[in-house]
Amino acid sequence: MNKVKKLVPKLRFPEFTDAWEQRKLGDVANSIKSYPLSRNVETEERTNTKYIHYGDIHRGIANILDDINILPNIIGEYTEFLNFGDIVVADASEDYYGVASPCVVNCFSRENIVAGLHTIAIRPYKSHHLFLYYLLYSSSFKEYCKKVGTGTKVFSITSKNLLSFESFFPPYKEQQKIGNFFTLLDRYITIHQRKLENVKKLKKSLLQKMFPKSNQTFPELRFPEFTDAWEQRKLGEIGTTFTGLSGKTKDDFGHGNAKFITYLNVFNNPISDLNGVDSIEIDTKQNSVKYGDILFTTSSETPNEVGMSSVWLDNAENIYLNSFCFGYRLKEKLDLYFLAFLLRSPMIRQKFTLLAQGISRYNISKTRVMEMDISYPELKEQQKIGNFFTLLDRYITIHQRKVENLQNLKKSLLQQMFV
Repeated sequence: MNKVKKLVPKLRFPEFTDAWEQRKLGDVANSIKSYPLSRNVETEERTNTKYIHYGDIHRGIANILDDINILPNIIGEYTEFLNFGDIVVADASEDYYGVASPCVVNCFSRENIVAGLHTIAIRPYKSHHLFLYYLLYSSSFKEYCKKVGTGTKVFSITSKNLLSFESFFPPYKEQQKIGNFFTLLDRYITIHQRKLENVKKLKKSLLQKMFPKSNQTFPELRFPEFTDAWEQRKLGEIGTTFTGLSGKTKDDFGHGNAKFITYLNVFNNPISDLNGVDSIEIDTKQNSVKYGDILFTTSSETPNEVGMSSVWLDNAENIYLNSFCFGYRLKEKLDLYFLAFLLRSPMIRQKFTLLAQGISRYNISKTRVMEMDISYPELKEQQKIGNFFTLLDRYITIHQRKVENLQNLKKSLLQQMFV
């Protein structure tokens, strides 16, 4: 009597109907040698030998290896090398999800490759290498890692436990089709990720060129209908500051009919997210935030992250500001979208970094910030620049959502196309 368990996934290609059979990973792949090689074996010289370091797997440098030139060259003599189809997993991670993250050799090469520090290498012999690669991303394998992973701050898995993982395997042709399908999906995701990165780089470059450099009154790049010099003023001349919440304890937060704008909302968004608020009781002694106020963080763990700004564009009442920020209210009319991007431009961010003071944590003084010079053009040019960067941000958001949707689709398919 055949005691092998058989099941089918929720979703599969229609030409396949056979049940999947239960096997241990060790039934379809053999363990092969890894070397305890750390970063000190790497060299800039071409040595004809490369290696896979577990850190490069976690950083996404080594995943599906279609080109081994991305791997570091190493020095030393070795006897066992990786072949096409071999899979290398990181045996340690700071979280359970990262335990046994895999990469797979998916190309032929004249150069030698070895598995390095904190890796387990396996060689499939009864299973398609790309199917196995994606199986190691399935929810069932991640749940297995939670059970067998060891450690407290760093979690790890042994070769024995890896090869003891039980799952269900379809016939080889179906494995091949599933592996190729997810490979194509990953390439499609990569294309959109690169588009997103390119648009972000474009924005970064334009932020450098469309605002004047320090002590200059003309930007490098501007709309052709504008030619006048930009006016330079100190922040303290065109606005006043106000403080965030004061005199509160932890018991005052999380309830009440008022709201306060969170630190992360200010830190992350040039234009504040109106949903990035938390509850607090109404307190008429506190400063309320008004439409058009500019909010600044006052402290951070690194000097280049102090003074991050965000513009609040809402008329709701009883909105306060968290204790780790201060507010700034304009006395003159400036385009708020222009100001939002000006204050996040590289030139202004550099000025904030120079104002940071501290050792383990960095702070800025409101007084020093108010002494900071900013440059701005006539209102019409401000509006055009503000609209331009707002549209660019929306374009970035569209690409970001596209990538997130594709990643969620892949996650869902990994759950449905594996047993």
